[in-house]
Amino acid sequence: MSNITDFLKDYRVIVLIVLLIGSLASISIYGVPQGLDLKGGSLVQIHLEHPVDTTTMGTVTTVLDKRLNVFGVSDIKVRASGDQDVIVEIANVQPDQVAKLIGKPGKFEAKIDNQTVITGSDITSVKTYEIIGNTAYVPFTLSTEGAKKFAAAANGKAGQPVDFYLDDQLISSPEINPDVANGVPQPDVQVQIPANSKSDAENHAKEIYAVLQSGSLPVSVNIAGIQGISADLGDQFRTGALMAGVLALIVVALIVFVRYKRPILVLPIVFTSIAELIIILGVISISHSVELDLAAIAGIIAAIGTGVDDQIIITDEVLKRGKVSKRRRTGLNLKIKGAFFIIYASAATLIAAMIPLFYVGITRGLTGIGLLSNFAITTILGVLIGIFVTRPVYAKFMEKFVVKDA
Repeated sequence: MSNITDFLKDYRVIVLIVLLIGSLASISIYGVPQGLDLKGGSLVQIHLEHPVDTTTMGTVTTVLDKRLNVFGVSDIKVRASGDQDVIVEIANVQPDQVAKLIGKPGKFEAKIDNQTVITGSDITSVKTYEIIGNTAYVPFTLSTEGAKKFAAAANGKAGQPVDFYLDDQLISSPEINPDVANGVPQPDVQVQIPANSKSDAENHAKEIYAVLQSGSLPVSVNIAGIQGISADLGDQFRTGALMAGVLALIVVALIVFVRYKRPILVLPIVFTSIAELIIILGVISISHSVELDLAAIAGIIAAIGTGVDDQIIITDEVLKRGKVSKRRRTGLNLKIKGAFFIIYASAATLIAAMIPLFYVGITRGLTGIGLLSNFAITTILGVLIGIFVTRPVYAKFMEKFVVKDA
């Protein structure tokens, strides 16, 4: 009984218990952020017409992110992939709903007598669109200089059309009203978009509103690829991962039992594996440092597998000489330190191997080897949790309950 009390009072055990409780609370409150592999959605790869510098790429990603948010798409992620590609992750939205929107450069022009009088850069704000019948109206406000240019071009041309273009395609040609053709600058202008139905009008209005609100892209783009992932497929992934995890724990338990013939060793090894999983998910939940996708799940499995290896190393080091007397507790400590020297060296090697993979993943986004960036992150996270939290607790367990006093 005293061994149990001493074990529970150990600061390493207390830290593990606190982290477990905190992780379970975070998972229950915030959930675990899931990638497209699990929750479904779309992955769109956008290719720029030529390589760009970091500043221009930042403008591209900002415009696309703002455009999708304005359009009403939630749960999106836009990130650069090298210097000529952008990856857009969109959850719970099918590709055809947004591909057209994010593939538009967003060049806006208004022409009178085929002469450009205002552009998107002259727009200072865009107001909420309005649908009347089958016609959409998107009002916007011009800068002072833009209003002057528009007034000068429209002066004396009442009844003539003003042509609005988006990416060189005509979207509307309303007539110039007499009160606009008097030469007095008026900042408030609106694009009128006729459609075949009210729903079509609303779709056109949302698209133009989003483009005008976000601004134009500084470089021409095209959609290089679209991948749709259904939520049903995500459910299959989750079920498969859960079954694989349970099966792995069963196999580990059997191997440990067969090797050591000691049932007392099975429970702590299985428990520490589950504890590592919970804490990893808790850290992901509270920090949102990574989304849980297939690569991340693979990293978690690799980290837990490494943890089992480390516990076997500790077990072998402690038990290889049989019983340890009270007078030889110093020898036991040395054996545990020897085991941890091996564990730390192995962990350092693994982390060093993961860092380049992590770097390449961050710089290349979700193409090629960049797909494995989440694998590197969760592997490193799991290894760190193992060597600083769960492995020391397992070593303490071995010391208190497995080693026999002579």
